Amino acid sequence: MNEKQRTIKNEVSISGVGLHTGRSASLTFKAAPENHGYKFQRIDLDGKPVIDADVDNVTDTSRGTTISQNGASVSTIEHLLASLVGMEIDNVLIEIDGPEVPIMDGSSSFFTEALDRAGYVIQKLDREYYTIPHNMHYTEPEREVEMVAMPLEGYRLTCMIDYNSPVLGSQHASISSIDEFKTEIAASRTFCFLHELETLVDNNLIKGGDLNNAIVIVDKDVNDSELTSLAKLFNRKDIKVAKEGILNNIELRYQNEPARHKLLDMIGDLALIGVPLKGHIMAARPGHAANVAFAKKIKAAIKKERSKKRVHLYDPGAKPLYDVVQIMDILPHRPPFLFIDKILELSKTHVVGVKNVTMNEDLFQGHFPGTPVFPGVIQVEAMAQTGGILVLSTVPDPRNYITLFLKIDNVRFRAQVSPGDTIVFRCDLMEPIRRGIAQMKGVGMVGEKIVVEAEMMAQITRIKESETTL
Repeated sequence: MNEKQRTIKNEVSISGVGLHTGRSASLTFKAAPENHGYKFQRIDLDGKPVIDADVDNVTDTSRGTTISQNGASVSTIEHLLASLVGMEIDNVLIEIDGPEVPIMDGSSSFFTEALDRAGYVIQKLDREYYTIPHNMHYTEPEREVEMVAMPLEGYRLTCMIDYNSPVLGSQHASISSIDEFKTEIAASRTFCFLHELETLVDNNLIKGGDLNNAIVIVDKDVNDSELTSLAKLFNRKDIKVAKEGILNNIELRYQNEPARHKLLDMIGDLALIGVPLKGHIMAARPGHAANVAFAKKIKAAIKKERSKKRVHLYDPGAKPLYDVVQIMDILPHRPPFLFIDKILELSKTHVVGVKNVTMNEDLFQGHFPGTPVFPGVIQVEAMAQTGGILVLSTVPDPRNYITLFLKIDNVRFRAQVSPGDTIVFRCDLMEPIRRGIAQMKGVGMVGEKIVVEAEMMAQITRIKESETTL
């Protein structure tokens, strides 16, 4: 039984301070319809611009993940997105009145608890997973980052961190199901090394920083005066180094809390792919930049797969609906300007035609004879002739009519066509034919590869009215 999409049942709000901006912000989770996904709305800005939580909108990964669209940005989104994935919410609008998601305690706990209070509603449409089809790799040799996605029926994540630190050491974390997120991952807080904290403070970059929302790992010798300065900065009576090698501002919730938090960040950043995954994601030394780069790679694979599904593959050797002789009973074109060899399909809204490209065609005598390439303009003409079969099928006697181009838009040539190739054209009406005007979307393919596509507008004209054809 297919799983259904979910949104939240009741609105719920959270307020807090942004880690990097130091600005207070309130956000509200709101229910959203099917296939809406995750979207942020900056209600504090003119026009209340919406920002899609999409990996293509990522503009910064230096100190968290930032997305920008429609002239607006929202930063440090990863902990919130991880909570939505972990609670298996598919569609939600997040209204926010500031530029940064509140850091809260540095984990996903507050967001997860809020979503728990909101409850969820099962929607009508099925949840569409992307199942990892084969091993997919991403590496950054200079940072020793390695990530791999492997086929698996489920969502499993494994993370390893190693900062060459005698204090932190090498740590691993994993979950075998997203169901474990709430209890095993959500409460894991962000962390930083003491030298990083001091640099950030010196550069006024963590204006909302508080020792309550981060684990500070002491990776160098510190004296009492440095600890006193930190205590004063963060309004503490005193600060010491605990036996685990961290500042004693907080106690670890898990022995491997840093590794668990890196896994949390992975879940949040990979949410920007836009669809839930089925697979096993393994990562060594990941960070926001690597997570986003890997998310883009997976999204590109999804886009490629979906484009193949949208374009039906045809057998050019199948028995034709019309052969070339029958085509000449419909179209006024004749060799050497007839570029369609057969029609495979024809309905009220679409047509499929075939062009066999051979070296003995006249055009190759003058068009790159040493490196024969089938001209792009002829590809468009062949596509138009295929569309002409569709358009002329709507008139009583096609022999009394011709079709004339009015406009061609969005023409793209995606791959070279050479002698020996067979192009299969499919043209679909973009809207019903009105007053003799037809608008079509055309795609030409060689095997599974799209070679040309275009949008065409043509007019049906009686031959008596004009003797000019394309």
